[in-house]
Amino acid sequence: MSYTKFAASLIRANPASISKLRISPARCRSTVASPKSQEEKEQDVDTCAMVDAVPVELISQTKSTRKPQLNKINIDFDNTQEAYKSKSNIELLRSLLVFKLCTIDILVEKNKELVDMSRKLLGQRLFEKLMKMTFYGQFVAGEDHNSIKPLIQKNQAFGVGAVLDYSVEEDLTQEEAEKKEMDSCVSEAEKESPGTDHREKKYKAHRQFGDRRGGVISARTYFYADEAKCDNQMETFINCIKASGGASTDGFSAIKMTALGRPQFLLQFSEVLVKWRRFFNFLAAQQGKSDMTVLEQKLELEQLKESLAQLGVGGKDDIENWFTGEKLGLSGTIDLLDWNSLINDTTKISNLLMVPNLETGQLEPLLNKFTAEEERQMKRMLQRVDILAKHALENGVRLMVDAEQTYFQPAISRLTLEMQRKFNTEKPVIFNTYQCYLKEAYDNVTVDVELSRREGWYFGAKLVRGAYMYQERARAQEIGYEDPINPDYEATNKMYHKCLEYVLEEIEHSRTANVMVASHNEDTVKFTLEKMNRMGLSPTENKVYFGQLLGMCDQISFPLGQAGFPVYKYVPYGPVNEVIPYLSRRAQENRGFMKGSQRERSLLRKELRRRLLGGQIFYTPVY
Repeated sequence: MSYTKFAASLIRANPASISKLRISPARCRSTVASPKSQEEKEQDVDTCAMVDAVPVELISQTKSTRKPQLNKINIDFDNTQEAYKSKSNIELLRSLLVFKLCTIDILVEKNKELVDMSRKLLGQRLFEKLMKMTFYGQFVAGEDHNSIKPLIQKNQAFGVGAVLDYSVEEDLTQEEAEKKEMDSCVSEAEKESPGTDHREKKYKAHRQFGDRRGGVISARTYFYADEAKCDNQMETFINCIKASGGASTDGFSAIKMTALGRPQFLLQFSEVLVKWRRFFNFLAAQQGKSDMTVLEQKLELEQLKESLAQLGVGGKDDIENWFTGEKLGLSGTIDLLDWNSLINDTTKISNLLMVPNLETGQLEPLLNKFTAEEERQMKRMLQRVDILAKHALENGVRLMVDAEQTYFQPAISRLTLEMQRKFNTEKPVIFNTYQCYLKEAYDNVTVDVELSRREGWYFGAKLVRGAYMYQERARAQEIGYEDPINPDYEATNKMYHKCLEYVLEEIEHSRTANVMVASHNEDTVKFTLEKMNRMGLSPTENKVYFGQLLGMCDQISFPLGQAGFPVYKYVPYGPVNEVIPYLSRRAQENRGFMKGSQRERSLLRKELRRRLLGGQIFYTPVY
């Protein structure tokens, strides 16, 4: 059934009786639940990018009756000789110095002021030399494509691929960022008549949180200026995709949706998706199925037709055509995945922004007015995403779509899913990112995996812990909605491992899923290796990848690479002055990381001591 036809029919109807029925707020979930039963769940254990990977033959898509007998791979992350064999003594000393500086609070807190002062005192030339000897040299590969080649080639020689990202960022003041955000997230209708539209406060822009950089230290933030800037950012992504394709046969690139268009659409479409899911929950409650997990909520088609007819939503014949026009309801039931597939008509974006109002019982436009220019802007965002996906496919590159804030994420995930349906038919080209600090992470992973099974496309995921925790919690508390973040770090670790194990089981079962384990947590890496050994998943199958940032956790990346696992370093590049915001974030991230664990510095000191005692004073990597 076309969503537009369904929406139009609902608009013409008189669903007054719906206002008599209510759904408990506790049961209105913006997420979906695991397809497993409760009993099964209780048994569960707890940027532009370029990647080089080893090409392998496709493995059978059906699970073999016998697991392959593979030799277990054990990696010693304490073996400093192997971990740092690609580093000279000068590089090890630089790492120790930079990591030590990152633990000094005043240096990190005042890093921008110190950078400005150093530039004035030393002059530009000496300042750049100082930065290249310290922070820039540790975390940034070089100024352009040519200058980063030696580092890329060296890392490749030791089994580690590169994830290229042009890390130039705008150096905006807080006031400038807030103005840009409010201008780009508030529609013309809201500006003319504030408060008259049926918007939820979570999915509206709020000036006090307009600077989305606040509390974020591990993710780049894009602010909308105009369509020309979005086109320029798309071209930057395209250049990186081409560079990735030229450097390997099976590369990666990463993109951010907020770089490709006006974020107003992401806010609005996210709200629509959440409200339509609540409408599904409302209909499930009518059939006495509100206590089931969402994928277990299979609505009886005949009862659904009667309910919609009673609500004034057309006649039974019309409703029959809606749910069978796209082969929906042939089993006699409708579940969440069937329901979600109703929202599939993007010919006119404003048609997507119709939502059921559970209080008034009417289907209403999210906005009272939708200008032609807003329509064009939103279409161009979708077109840019499609162009990038096509370039990725043409260049043999896999495209990772980064996760962002929860008020953008439902739309980002849905647009990514649509790309997966289109481009992942023969191999995993498009990868979605799942932030495991979210309470809903496991639900989202399991439902998307189930959809890929049902529709027959390849599931691709990047698992991260998440980058927006402090900002998300502060915004939820201040504005007044449920905190979307897990209660503590241990809960996030359990969620990460639960999601990861589920995807690994899917790989074991069908060999059609892929996952990027993007983590600096050594325990998580060991957990993954243990599961792969137990399941008989070989690293040469190229189904499980590992990723870390350049300049961090070499004791994890290089032993993995030398053992044959596909592992990649996120490699930023750009002119010294223009990557200062990126370096500022790395300093802040490392402050917490280094204070919490002395392990990396201890291993660096151990390797330096070994070399000096062994007479390797002028050690030079050989490759």
